[in-house]
Amino acid sequence: MAEQSESGGLRSPQAEGSAGGSRDGEPQILSASQELARARAKALARERRVLRLLDRTVATLVRFLLLRHQKKTPITREEMMKCVGEDLKRLFPEIVAKASMNLRYVFGFELKMHDLKSHTYILVNKIGSLLEDEEEELMNLGVDGPILGLLMMILGLIFMKGNRVRESQVWQLLRRLGLPPTKYHSLFGYPKRLIMEDFVHQQFLTYRWVPNSCPPECEFSWGPRSNLEISKMKILRFVAKLHKKQLQHWPVQYQEALADEAEKERAKAQGQSQPSLRIKTRARASVHSWVGGWKSLPRA
Repeated sequence: MAEQSESGGLRSPQAEGSAGGSRDGEPQILSASQELARARAKALARERRVLRLLDRTVATLVRFLLLRHQKKTPITREEMMKCVGEDLKRLFPEIVAKASMNLRYVFGFELKMHDLKSHTYILVNKIGSLLEDEEEELMNLGVDGPILGLLMMILGLIFMKGNRVRESQVWQLLRRLGLPPTKYHSLFGYPKRLIMEDFVHQQFLTYRWVPNSCPPECEFSWGPRSNLEISKMKILRFVAKLHKKQLQHWPVQYQEALADEAEKERAKAQGQSQPSLRIKTRARASVHSWVGGWKSLPRA
């Protein structure tokens, strides 16, 4: 028999369901699922914040090490830890490893122990050792060490992203490397100007508007000179070294690089010579006649 409520009426099935928790526990299952999804979302957001903080800290440490290198004074472990900060102290080895990788492959420097007892370090110019015997032809591009490293980073980004990237992605890459596009750097000058005036003007990169983009956007792709003088396999090797992976880790890019190698071998067998051009990496005055056109392009 149905129980009577305090007011004398019969309890409805809905009331019984609410008093008893839920029919068959369905609301509890849904609530637990929601809580799990919320917890996962929070964990993912927290992980992203840590990764962004890690990238910023790596960039800060790289800037600090380059600045100290200019002063020609050894860097102590304590100074590097102070640069990293207390919050990320537990990640100090990982941060130093990432900073060392950026220094090596982008700037052409190796972080080496200077004095074991005092825990001091110095930067040593190592750009030449980054290129294996089969890659020495890259040195013939006429691009000096750090600028060559930056060019290869940008070409690698373009290749790994499907052979074209939005302009904003290149500026984002620069910021991750600790190179604000419009801020002067002792090794690169103004990075955005280097890319737009040198890399684009000398045809290492192609810069074009994206059709039907809203809002209007531009994109970068490999330029004619890169396609002629730099193989995709060499860029893939560079990316693999940077990430400590095997080439086959990226099967699509690996197959594309193999096809590119085969095509270049066929062209070589047919006696097609590749033009030997030279890039002017330091002479900014030599491209001032082109600056008028550059000023009309969108700014980051």
